[in-house]
Amino acid sequence: MDTTLLTMLAVLTSAVVLVLGGVITHLAYRAARRNGSRVMRHFAAGFGLVTLGLLLGGGVHQLLGWSFLGGVLLQRSVTALGFGLLVYSLYGHGDTETARA
Repeated sequence: MDTTLLTMLAVLTSAVVLVLGGVITHLAYRAARRNGSRVMRHFAAGFGLVTLGLLLGGGVHQLLGWSFLGGVLLQRSVTALGFGLLVYSLYGHGDTETARA
């Protein structure tokens, strides 16, 4: 495949992931504010970090001149922190909320 086409597809898919991740983060944040739930705040922050990882990884490579591998390492590190926060939120530590039927 042509390098230009692959680059365009990579940018397009990254933009889609960024938009969808932003929407999920926003909805989770609104739910956390509405319910006052710490678990949902952690969930929103986790999704925000996963989405931010994508933005930072490409951003430092393209805008700051970092090496490709440096950008990938930053992206994966921030994404791993985000997934860790998502796992933490799914275990529901610290909330004493009861399920409503």
